[in-house]
Amino acid sequence: MSQTAVFPVLLVVDDDRDIRNLLSEHLEQHGFRTVKAADGRAMRAALEAGPVDLVVLDLNLPDEDGLSLCRAIRATSRTPVIMLTARGDPIDRIVGLEMGADDYMAKPFEPRELVARIRTVLRRAGHDRDRIEGRHANFSGWSLDIAARALTAPDGRLALLSSADFDLLHALVRNGGRPLSRERIRALSTVADADDRAIDLRVSRLRQKLGDDARNPALIRTVRSLGYMLSGPVTWRA
Repeated sequence: MSQTAVFPVLLVVDDDRDIRNLLSEHLEQHGFRTVKAADGRAMRAALEAGPVDLVVLDLNLPDEDGLSLCRAIRATSRTPVIMLTARGDPIDRIVGLEMGADDYMAKPFEPRELVARIRTVLRRAGHDRDRIEGRHANFSGWSLDIAARALTAPDGRLALLSSADFDLLHALVRNGGRPLSRERIRALSTVADADDRAIDLRVSRLRQKLGDDARNPALIRTVRSLGYMLSGPVTWRA
């Protein structure tokens, strides 16, 4: 049975690059999309660039500690926050929860437990488990298999996608009906330092693979002053 669905976007904030990358990879293997930030300033930029469904926030950061960042998030939104810390002192957990964190985990932790806690917090925040675990996106006759990273055309042929193509298309279908800014596309991209021209070229290449007329695109629309969006409805199935 098909259903309208979205993949939650998780913002992973940790100053350790290896932990940040490993954690993001593990979360994406379990059906989430991730955006990464190394410090408080990058976190704020990511939050401004587009909607985030949950923040995984390290307590010890170089520029601003996780407690003050959690308080700043909570002052402007109800975005769920799960705090991580290398310190096991119970007082840290108490203070973190008092600052508005939805859950708290001490390092080292079992990644599967973090996934379970994220799903629990998301359900409390209004996300339905079935929507979270959708695996196939269908739009305008095309079918995108998230697990296999494969795109099937309306005529049944398999379209070849590079990693960058897949990331861009996945971001567009997940946000079907909502414009994605170039900054947001950059945050969800495998090439985080791509400039605006590179993003535009990437969209142009994806349009070609979808057979979308560049002069009058029907699938990927350019939204003036905002960015790009996928036209038409997107349905999901497990």
